[in-house]
Amino acid sequence: MPYVLDTTDVSPPDRIEAVYLAMMYASAPCHVIHEDPDGDIHCRMELWDLGGANIFISRSSGIRLLRTAKQARQDAMPVVALSVQRQAHGHLEQHRHLQIVPPGELLAVDLSGPYDYSWSGDGAAGCIQIPSDQLGLPIDIIRRAIHRLRASPLYDMVTDHIANLVRDPARITADPAAASVTTASIELARALLASAAHADRLTSQVLAETLLTRVRTYVRQHLADPDLTARRIAAEHNVSLRHLYKVCAQADISLEQWIISERLQNAWHDLRRPENRHRPVAVIAHRWGFRDPTHFARRFKARYGISPGEWRRSAEETAPP
Repeated sequence: MPYVLDTTDVSPPDRIEAVYLAMMYASAPCHVIHEDPDGDIHCRMELWDLGGANIFISRSSGIRLLRTAKQARQDAMPVVALSVQRQAHGHLEQHRHLQIVPPGELLAVDLSGPYDYSWSGDGAAGCIQIPSDQLGLPIDIIRRAIHRLRASPLYDMVTDHIANLVRDPARITADPAAASVTTASIELARALLASAAHADRLTSQVLAETLLTRVRTYVRQHLADPDLTARRIAAEHNVSLRHLYKVCAQADISLEQWIISERLQNAWHDLRRPENRHRPVAVIAHRWGFRDPTHFARRFKARYGISPGEWRRSAEETAPP
């Protein structure tokens, strides 16, 4: 179960203290300064355990989180937060750098150091918080990277990954494969930070170690593209096709078959959704990268022992009225 604060359940005079205490628990100790302390203060926080990391989501009225050098010296556990701004522009000042982050973009915060982070008006952000020792990177490399994330070719991939994590943390953390999600998230964060730091020798090593994770993440983000091929995946990751197949083979993965399996699984879920009830099967098949409806139906039946139409009808028959 997550830790949740919702100030709709807190009387207005007690909300400032409630938000402060919740922030101390969910993130790093800091001063919590409200944009309008005499106005309508509202906040919802969620903290979800993700094994070696956690997912932290916050939505609130205008707020400023000020962590002083004194507070930083009292905290011995270095933690890095990779956060997607979801509403309002985030303003972050840390290590003599100022960043203004619009909704949909990614920022990194060294939670073990001093920082000044804020938004004005109603805002929201969601992040994954990772202890630095999980990343296996020197702290100077991490601090060099956090202001240079956009310079990395992995920026969009990791931004999309974290946006998906914070969109539905309940479903992700309850899944039996949540531990694999944790491992993948930490590896992606490690690769992004190493890449952004431009530490060439270290970057090459980290990128080699995280290639399979990055490939699998890239594939999942592009399953709907019927032109997704092994050659394109290799080119996107700056490796040869032969090396890509070798890495997959070492992990006992047939790349093409795995892509088809992932597409079938997504189509399987889509056919169950009530909002897709009147959408043709061929449209759902195309949505997941199958150009030929007949080929899709054949592969679906081979995988699940039932045709797409039969599966949809069975789902409708068992749906509550």
